Amino acid sequence: MVRAYSQEYTYKHPWERVTCASWRKFTDPENKRTLSHILEVDTLNRKVDPESGKLYTTRAITIHAPGPWFIRKIVGQDICHCVESTVVDAWSQSMQLTTRNISLQKFIEVVEKIRYDPHPDNPNGWTICRQETSIRIKPLSALASMAEKVEQRCAERFVQNSVKGREVMERICKYLEAESSGLTI
Repeated sequence: MVRAYSQEYTYKHPWERVTCASWRKFTDPENKRTLSHILEVDTLNRKVDPESGKLYTTRAITIHAPGPWFIRKIVGQDICHCVESTVVDAWSQSMQLTTRNISLQKFIEVVEKIRYDPHPDNPNGWTICRQETSIRIKPLSALASMAEKVEQRCAERFVQNSVKGREVMERICKYLEAESSGLTI
């Protein structure tokens, strides 16, 4: 079974500011407390396609993902390694991020897709964020009946963490707005 959900959120900030905030989200020291489940972020690759002008970036993200004790006992760890692939098209003002787990794949598959675009109602002032997440627990024969409960718990945790991520993005956007106005916060 696959647990999937999608969310939309409107940032009342222009696309350029929101995408800048996205790059800073994990690196800003002030956010370490809010995003305490993010242990490390490393850029593996970054290139600009000379023909299209698109920026392609690949980052490795290490996450502390504690689950129920019995799952930790089976899996043997509560650290998950993920790969985030990002494509930024400045000409069309689109930023797409796809994050997948690369560890624990024998037990769980998680794919998160986020897209930032100018909001159709206010393209110069607002940004729409569309997020889709799918979680699939690969049931072990002894735990097949519990897979759905574990998927639900994982989905709830993703929803909680995405709320934290939006809080961080809003804080960075306000900081960037103040910075561009020459103000200090």
